[in-house]
Amino acid sequence: MNSEDLIATLAQDVRPLRRHPLARRLLAGLLAGSLATALIVGCALGFRPDLWLAMHGSPFWVKWIYTASLALCATRATASLARPDTPRMGWMWIMVVPVLGLVAISMAELAEAPPAQWLAMWLGGSWKVCSSLVLLLSLPIFGGLLWSFRRLAPTRLRLAGATAGLSAGAWGATLYCLHCPEVSAIFVLTWYSLGIALASLLGAALGPRLLRW
Repeated sequence: MNSEDLIATLAQDVRPLRRHPLARRLLAGLLAGSLATALIVGCALGFRPDLWLAMHGSPFWVKWIYTASLALCATRATASLARPDTPRMGWMWIMVVPVLGLVAISMAELAEAPPAQWLAMWLGGSWKVCSSLVLLLSLPIFGGLLWSFRRLAPTRLRLAGATAGLSAGAWGATLYCLHCPEVSAIFVLTWYSLGIALASLLGAALGPRLLRW
């Protein structure tokens, strides 16, 4: 049997794939996990009672855009690492932009406030639980991404786990905005980012064990 006949024989029973299978797989896992996280926010934590009013102010959108932009960049990096070829990590570097933007906003807010208020702005009223809640809310989304990876072929398992955890943490933080009443940029920069970083570290620790194929 020559090579052409062998290829034709092997390809006889191969079903055609739908377009963008990787993106569809990741999106399914991401949506399933996000739905579970949204239910936890709504049923266990509760949406903030002034949510509609808060959405008319800039502080809500500052933290929402910050977390959502991190989530989009991390998800794009996760999709790249889900393939066995050498990934490009350019999307991870783009995450520096929202971080530096929030740093600038935080410095502007602190410059306008009396120094006596700086500690209160930094700690807010929920600094003890904020990072932990972001981490916990990331777990269903991380589980959805792990389900997605079961039919994918990552090779850099620790890095893939870290970006999946980072994506889950950022999406979890985005949904946490629907509950959290904190408005200070320095609070978001510190405690939201810490929760997202913890989710990424968890993903890096679990990646080599859970993403092996």
